[in-house]
Amino acid sequence: MKIFVDADSCPRPAREAVLRASARTGVQAVFAANRPIPGITGDTVMMEICPCEEGAADNRILQSARPGDLVLTRDIPLANRLVEAAIAVLDDRGQVYTKENIRARLSLRDFMVALAENGLGGPRAASYGKRELKAFADSFDRILSRLIRDSGK
Repeated sequence: MKIFVDADSCPRPAREAVLRASARTGVQAVFAANRPIPGITGDTVMMEICPCEEGAADNRILQSARPGDLVLTRDIPLANRLVEAAIAVLDDRGQVYTKENIRARLSLRDFMVALAENGLGGPRAASYGKRELKAFADSFDRILSRLIRDSGK
C-alpha cells in the first residue's frame, strides 16, 4: 500500500503528519505536485514532480493509486474519480470521501464554482489551525490503521 498526497494545495502541517506516519509505519508516501515542495524527504518518501500542465498531478495519482492505497486531496473531482475506483480518499480537514457522500460534495463544489464564475463568490475556507489538523490526524490515523491491517503489513 501507498499514501498519495496531492501536494500542491496540502497545508504544511498535514504534509508533516503524513511524513511522520510514513516514517513510523514504513508505508511509502508519494507527494505529487508540479513544483518541488520543501521538506519532503525521508527513506519512505518520494517527491513526484509533474509537468506544469492542468491536472498533471491528479493524473499521476489516478494512474498510480490502487485499491488499498490512501489518497489525500482537496480536489473533489479527483476524489470522485478515486472513490469510483474504490480507493480511500480524505481531505486535509479530515473529511473522508465515500460513495455515500461524494456526489453531494461534488454538487456543492460545482454550485460554488458557478457562483464564483458569475461574480458571486462564496465563502472561502477558514484558515488551517489546530482544530483542522486534529480532525485530519484523527481521520488519517483511523483510515491508515485500517488499510495497514487489511493489507497484512
